[in-house]
This record gives sequence, C-alpha cells and structure tokens, in this order.
Amino acid sequence: MSVSTALMGSKLPGLVKRSLFGMVLSAVVSSSLAAERLYIFTENYPPYNTSSTGEGFAHNAEDISGICGDMVKTMLARAGYDYVMKMRAWSLAYERVQKKENHGLFCTARTDEREDLFQWVGPMASIKWTLFAAPDSTITLNSLEDAKDLTIAGYKGDVMSEYLVEQGFNVVMSLSSDVNASRLKLGQADLWVTDGLVGPMMAESQGVTGLKSVLVFRETPMYLALNKQTSPAIVADLQQALDSARNAGDLDAIVARYE
Repeated sequence: MSVSTALMGSKLPGLVKRSLFGMVLSAVVSSSLAAERLYIFTENYPPYNTSSTGEGFAHNAEDISGICGDMVKTMLARAGYDYVMKMRAWSLAYERVQKKENHGLFCTARTDEREDLFQWVGPMASIKWTLFAAPDSTITLNSLEDAKDLTIAGYKGDVMSEYLVEQGFNVVMSLSSDVNASRLKLGQADLWVTDGLVGPMMAESQGVTGLKSVLVFRETPMYLALNKQTSPAIVADLQQALDSARNAGDLDAIVARYE
C-alpha cells in the first residue's frame, strides 16, 4: 500500500488528511525537481571561465563569467533547468563529475582519450595548445619534438599537460595553472603549456607581461562534459538549447564581448 492510499483510507479528520496528503505530494514533487537539478563545475581559466571576484574559487553562478561561462548560462536558461554552478580546482571537479549523476564540467576539451568518460554538449569554443616561454627567453621551436629536453610547466588534470606527459615530455605539474607564469619568470621551467588566449591573460594577472608564444601544436573544441549516468533526455535538451542559441547569434555575441 502506498503512503497516499494509507492516508486517504484512515479515519483522520478531512482537514488533517488533506494536509498530510498535500505534504506527501509536495515531497514527491520536490524530489522530482531535485532529480533534475544540474550541478555544473568549472575552473578559473580566463577568458573562457572567469571568477568575477578575482579568486580561484566561486560558490555562485553570479560570480562566474567568461566565454564558456556565459555560453553555458545562456544554454541553461533556454533549456529551463534548475542548476548550481561552482568554480573549483580542475582536477577535483573532473573526478567529482565522473562519479555523480547530473553533474557537468566546462569547458572540457573533447579528446579521444576522454570520449567514453562523459556525455557531451557542444561545441562551444576551441583552445589552441600553445607553448610559451619567458619574455627574455631565446628558445625557438620548429616542432614539438624540439621541446623534448626542456622543462615544461603544466597542471594536474589539464588535457594539454597530460598529453605531453604521455608523449614522454618533462612536465612539472601543479594543482592549478596560476603559478606557471611565475615559474617561467623565476627560471623554474623553460616553457609553459596552456591555451593561446589564457596564457597572456593569466600571466598578466600575476604581474608577468611579454610572454613569447613559441609553438602552437594543436587545436581542440571544448564542450560541457556530463556524467555518464545523466539522463540522455537532459543531454538532448541542453544540446538543442545550445544549438538554438548558436542559430540566434547569441554565442557569437558572447565571443565578441571578450575580443
């Protein structure tokens, strides 16, 4: 027997029965809505994902902007889903999203190695895999192989850093990318692997200007990566909302704001 049937069949006064039945119904509705709430994570990676407070962490969507941040908000608004958005260290968020239903992470580079780990909504923007040197560096590279004997600054969980490690390069990892411009300046690394737009902006925030882009060796589209257990209907809704925003010119307008 269901809870609602038991309540309706009892001899409680009508007002009490209606009140209790309403509470049960409300709990069922609330549970249904909670099941459709999305938990979206990102990292501080300007200009794609940016903390308006200047900190590397954010607890509210209002404190998160950037090219991908604004695209994801636009998509979620069109789809009409309730969501929570937070900014955390990439490696922690990356692991969390793989374990929890209705959790997502942006902007995530979609690679062959990651393809089966998530469901994907996109594309949004693209990143250019770039090797930067310090402003006073004399390093020149004709190919990626030329960097084999050099020390490269990277960070844990970053697709570019992990790719170089897999290819046998000497990558010095950190938990975030914030410190890597300083590593170049202090001579703790010869090169820094990061996105072509992100590098100079992040370096400038750390008081380092004049970085030298010595090699762009790959370009990858970025997506919202969703946990594998998330309902395919939700994924389809979000993809349709993103496509609609693109067709309406909303995504181009977002990119233009950051150029």
